[in-house]
Amino acid sequence: MWSPLASLVLGLLLCGGLGGVPAAQAQVLDDSTRVLYGPKTTRVIYQAEVLRDSTSGTPIDTTLTRWPQARFWFHDTTFQQDLGAVGSASRPLLYQPNLQLGARFGRNVFDKYARVAAEIPYYDSRSPYSFFRLVQSGSGEQVFEFSYSRSLKKNFSVGIAYERIASNKILAARSSRDGLVEHSNVLLFSRFQTDDERYHLLFNFSNVRHRGIEQGGIRPASDTLELSELFNYGREQVYLTRAANNEARDQLYLTQTYRLLGRGLTVYHTLDAKRQYNSYFDQALSADNSGGYLFYPPNPVRNRTATLDRAQYQQIENTVGVLGRTKTVEYRLYARNRLASLASKTLDSAATATNIRLITAAPTRNFNQVFVGGVASFNYRTIYAIETAGELYALSLSNKYTNYPEYWLRGTMRTGPLSAEILQTSYSPTLTQQEFVGNHYEWHHLPGTATEFENVNATHLTGRLALKVPNFGKLTKQRFEASVSGVSIGNLVYYGTGGAPAQESDAKNLLIGTVRYRLHFGRVGFDNQATYTRGGDVQGIRIPELVTNSRVFYESYIFKKAVFSQIGLEAYYQSRYRALDYSPSTQQFYLQNSFTVRNYSVVDAFISADIKTVSVFLKAAYINQGLLYDGYYATPYYSGYPRRFQLGIKWNFFN
Repeated sequence: MWSPLASLVLGLLLCGGLGGVPAAQAQVLDDSTRVLYGPKTTRVIYQAEVLRDSTSGTPIDTTLTRWPQARFWFHDTTFQQDLGAVGSASRPLLYQPNLQLGARFGRNVFDKYARVAAEIPYYDSRSPYSFFRLVQSGSGEQVFEFSYSRSLKKNFSVGIAYERIASNKILAARSSRDGLVEHSNVLLFSRFQTDDERYHLLFNFSNVRHRGIEQGGIRPASDTLELSELFNYGREQVYLTRAANNEARDQLYLTQTYRLLGRGLTVYHTLDAKRQYNSYFDQALSADNSGGYLFYPPNPVRNRTATLDRAQYQQIENTVGVLGRTKTVEYRLYARNRLASLASKTLDSAATATNIRLITAAPTRNFNQVFVGGVASFNYRTIYAIETAGELYALSLSNKYTNYPEYWLRGTMRTGPLSAEILQTSYSPTLTQQEFVGNHYEWHHLPGTATEFENVNATHLTGRLALKVPNFGKLTKQRFEASVSGVSIGNLVYYGTGGAPAQESDAKNLLIGTVRYRLHFGRVGFDNQATYTRGGDVQGIRIPELVTNSRVFYESYIFKKAVFSQIGLEAYYQSRYRALDYSPSTQQFYLQNSFTVRNYSVVDAFISADIKTVSVFLKAAYINQGLLYDGYYATPYYSGYPRRFQLGIKWNFFN
């Protein structure tokens, strides 16, 4: 696996490569000034297409619609609850079904910033293609990405990408450049296919390093202060002053397919080898006036002066299967073997700052698991379609740490604009929920013991409507989408008010309604979406009843159609709810009942422009600060960003 030094060297090479990109025209011209290469000659290919035996690809997205929207700057675009800053720990705000079976690490608070290996884009271009994008704000938010790829031969391409996500402290900051988060990601990727297109190979390797300073949230100077009085940002005190979380992820991913009998029968193989390392370090445990400990539970399990908890999860998966498709039928069948292990260490009770001694927190857990699954669909023109899919945890070759049965089954039926879906899941708790041994928390709920957790069972019923509303004239375009879901969750496992996991025996029922309406009327556009959740304020679940996001914009060409521009407003709103609190030592969000995040809205004003292959935007974020409140809380005692300016630029190069 790569070291941080290797990441730095590759980052310097990338900087050198960027400096060597010709600063000429973004589109290559021949002697007659005709455009040879550009967005129309470059296609993006994803693994999902290759596993459907298709490599036609999709055009590069050069639209301005998502570019100024903050949630599309990262790799998880769902609405999230975070700690109020870019790069901080986060979790999905709205309910998401789980389709992952078997051994799973369960440390996911930094997933939002990590690439998904199966979703890496590969480029098919007739010329070298590169781009960079940069988002920067006056509060220290930064998102930077540089990517370069080229075709070495007609059917072979390679590429490299570098990504940096960073932010500065907005709480208890000594200066405006006091760092909070530093995230880097180096990605190597390659694609190959034979001339007859019978064989395809996709390969990528990623190296991720994430370091986040943990502050523990605002520490009120007085117990008599109201929550509305704690929006002094940099002047506020925090609970933790010398704590940090470090995460390292390395992943090697390879998929290859070989066509046996046309598109009707293709065999494929996927190798997925990855490592995730997590470390939490607090060099100064502070006692309160009563002799207990600030922020943490009253009595540390071991060391009373410092905390150092480490865990490493490793996994190698091999998947083999067959797939095929015709005009009406499509199928894919597979079997997968997973070899995994989890090892953890914690600080010895006698360790000091000058004599750091780690001990094995719990015996290393090893897994050898076999899964089988598949998907089959039938499509009759555009009239109706039926799809069935599922996966079963079929066999445990290690004969330990096993909860049977684990599975998910899904059936979908569509006719015209209407569709219906049923999803049934049964899955074990994560490895972290089953066992954790650290300096502040310890629990054991292993399968086969008296305190084991049972499998979580969930049933989802969903109805959807996707309708193109009749247009009123050539200048009007409308689209309406809606869905209603009923969810029943049994044996829910969650993190309780003490920060430790618990299991709820009573079934939890959710009713979820989502609506999205898009309208283009001449040069004016509207995009409004809302999600309503009923049953989201019960033991084990905390979801705002209403979450909305709305955009209104005016678009036009200016400077004799040399520049395409948009100017508009975006507003996010969520209703009041008892948000989950956050424990940095376990990297988990947990239940609390004493702090209610009030309903709030965040309004942004933006202007964006597209000049050939360059896209830029300027945004004034949270312009409504001070109208009703001086700020808002993203998580209990973690305030969100104040008003600020954000600048973004993206530049594509096709030479």
